[in-house]
Amino acid sequence: MTDTRRRVKVYTLNEDRQWDDRGTGHVSSGYVERLKGMSLLVRAESDGSLLLESKINPNTAYQKQQDTLIVWSEAENYDLALSFQEKAGCDEIWEKICQVQGKDPSVDITQDLVDESEEERFDDMSSPGLELPSCELNRLEEIAELVASSLPSPLRREKLALALENEGYIKKLLEIFHVCEDLENLEGLHHLYEIIKGIFLLNRTALFEVMFSEECIMDVIGCLEYDPSLSPSRKHREFLTKTAKFKEVIPISDPELKQKIHQTYRVQYIQDMVLPTPSVFEENMLSTLHSFIFFNKVEIVGMLQEDEKFLTELFAQLTDEATDEEKRQELVNFLKEFCAFSQTLQPQNRDAFFKTLSNMGILPALEVILDILLINLIIEHMICDTDPELGGAVQLMGLLRTLVDPENMLATANKTEKTEFLGFFYKHCMHVLTAPLLANTTEEKPSKDDFQTAQLLALILELLTFCVEHHTYHIKNYIINKDILRRVLVLMASKHAFLALCALRFKRKIIGLKDEFYNRYIMKSFLFEPVVKAFLNNGSRYNLMNSAIIEMFEFIRVEDIKSLTAHVIENYWKALEDVDYVQTFKGLKLRFEQQRERQDNPKLDSMRSILRNHRYRRDARTLEDEEEMWFNSDEDDMEDGEAVVPPSDKTKNDEDIMDPISKFMERKKLKESEEKEVLLKTNLSGRQSPSFKLSFSSGTKTNLTSQSSASNLSGSPGSPGSPGSPGSPGSVSKSTSQMAAITTKGGLVGLVDYPDDDEEDDEDEDKEETVPLSKKAKLESS
Repeated sequence: MTDTRRRVKVYTLNEDRQWDDRGTGHVSSGYVERLKGMSLLVRAESDGSLLLESKINPNTAYQKQQDTLIVWSEAENYDLALSFQEKAGCDEIWEKICQVQGKDPSVDITQDLVDESEEERFDDMSSPGLELPSCELNRLEEIAELVASSLPSPLRREKLALALENEGYIKKLLEIFHVCEDLENLEGLHHLYEIIKGIFLLNRTALFEVMFSEECIMDVIGCLEYDPSLSPSRKHREFLTKTAKFKEVIPISDPELKQKIHQTYRVQYIQDMVLPTPSVFEENMLSTLHSFIFFNKVEIVGMLQEDEKFLTELFAQLTDEATDEEKRQELVNFLKEFCAFSQTLQPQNRDAFFKTLSNMGILPALEVILDILLINLIIEHMICDTDPELGGAVQLMGLLRTLVDPENMLATANKTEKTEFLGFFYKHCMHVLTAPLLANTTEEKPSKDDFQTAQLLALILELLTFCVEHHTYHIKNYIINKDILRRVLVLMASKHAFLALCALRFKRKIIGLKDEFYNRYIMKSFLFEPVVKAFLNNGSRYNLMNSAIIEMFEFIRVEDIKSLTAHVIENYWKALEDVDYVQTFKGLKLRFEQQRERQDNPKLDSMRSILRNHRYRRDARTLEDEEEMWFNSDEDDMEDGEAVVPPSDKTKNDEDIMDPISKFMERKKLKESEEKEVLLKTNLSGRQSPSFKLSFSSGTKTNLTSQSSASNLSGSPGSPGSPGSPGSPGSVSKSTSQMAAITTKGGLVGLVDYPDDDEEDDEDEDKEETVPLSKKAKLESS
């Protein structure tokens, strides 16, 4: 049988002053050669691995707390704790530690905590102990001053704590408290408040065990009612004895467990309600109080979890149809408190806890309690939160996000559980979540635009944005079938900037997926119109809205999303062409023209292979690195699919086509700065033939109206294809079209310099410049 006496949990204190569970194992002590001394060893009970190997340092201060805890610091900011299953095991290891340090095992701390300055240490050498004034009513002021003066010095604080422990001083102070209350001696009660508060700040487990005992705790709370800064005094004892009632919905047979529950509730009440909010300097001085509550809760959850009879009875009564509603409500409240206590457990222990509840039948029990789906109940509570700041709604939204996060769903053998759950959620719950959004976006502007409504819609959009990122298939069908994005973009007209930005962020997340299903939906419904409207209405203000919208278009440009590029330029260029403080929109126009040129010159596609075969090369030099990279980059942009030029335009004469080889010969090798300058001059003011026009009233650019193009150019809904749609045959790379655009006359050095090419270059260049835009597609289509 396993020796449970030495069974321990290893804890470390993290930066947030919370204890992290490092595992369960069995502790032993022995000499470790590598550490050159007696050490504490903890081996994991699961696999025997070493959880802890710590040398018992002769100068380290070890503390024994609550009979089953040993706490110490390995380094300045690294605290460790061993929590024993049995007191006997804790006593055995404590004796080993005391033996190494030469201490009497009856002490609760093995070393003085000496953090004070050398001057303080020298001053205290002559006074090995601290003598307390006699505990009398007329000396309370003196005692309060002594406590206050001891708090700044760690050594004096330690000596004060030892004196209070050894002389049973706390119980004597509480006797005087009764006298002061009987005499209505308010001055004495104020002194007692300062004394008891100071004892809390000593951060000493041995003192807490006295103060939190059944005999003393209510009197301690009584002392803390008389805060001199508050008048009248608070009635904490009255609340705990008359208002707060302990209900045993299921009888607890273990007296130790019952006492632990009472004690934990009262200590938690002291921490939350009685003690004043600690200052920055006092916060760390209450770390032991936090630890006391933490380990109490861990112990309570463990004792209840192991009591199968108790849990079986709990769930049996919850699901019993004969249980009356009042009793059922009490059972649910207990279960809620029980689950709240479990939050003190570490993740692995919390998983085991919920697995126990699942095995005991918590979900069928909750099903009996609820009239509607639990998720819908959560959504409805979130939507109906009456708090102006929506504090409850924010918490519930976090819970919903956890529930629908695929990463939190257990992987099953057939991997269908996630799909089934998401299918269920979108069928039965999503319409409840989006109801406030749909109800508020029936017109061109939000029908309700008060602050609380805006906050709620922002929360809903936050979850929808999360779904776009993590649910893909289900959310895509929902958005397209229910036209959700169009409704969301109505919120771009909200007077609350944060809500408009949430709507924009939702669309940005969709565009970021680069999914052509979404792109076609956006283009068909002209869903850039609300964004462009918001951009123009924002005017010249340089704010978050301005930056966010520009970033969206910049993403389309950088990622070269061809369909959206063509759609934006064809429909919104007139509204955006004057924006010159960023190059984003002119860059989009350049992308668009490059796409058009690739469509107009399909024979340029064969140029690369001809040149690589050296068919028309007049010198033997090899391609330079830059040229090779230029050719290689073309391959990434080659796409197969339907033709983007309408069949009726597929007529042209060979004489109208510029020879691809002669076109290549006129390419000029530019430096990077010169190339950018030429590109801006020759392309950014280039041609465009929109199928969707923007009309502006009174000379301003604030009103957008949709008009269908009479010619129904590619990129419009219902057209055979769009200029940048995937699958344009014969298209060449953006690099090729970019070079093709550089057709300036001048003394620039060509890629391959032929003395007899100048005349041909001039003729071809003039021809390109005089071809009318409206005829170019016909002239150059194959």
